[in-house]
Amino acid sequence: MLSAVHVLAVNNFGDTRSGGLAGPMGLFLLLLLAAATVFLIRNMNARLRRLPERFDDAAPGGGSASAERNVLDPTEGDSRPGSPL
Repeated sequence: MLSAVHVLAVNNFGDTRSGGLAGPMGLFLLLLLAAATVFLIRNMNARLRRLPERFDDAAPGGGSASAERNVLDPTEGDSRPGSPL
């Protein structure tokens, strides 16, 4: 029984390196992701600053007016055929 536990406990996964690269590579990836996040935040802040403070209510092409017409009034019934009301 003791020899079976000893056989299972032996590192049998091939050559292992004493100075592995997992730590430095993990640090590099972490710093790379942090730098990418900082640049993305700065880019989005710059884009948000360029937006106007208010958008006009009357958009060219009637974009906002057509959106207001598509909203159903809850006091009115649905006029589509086959509607339950």
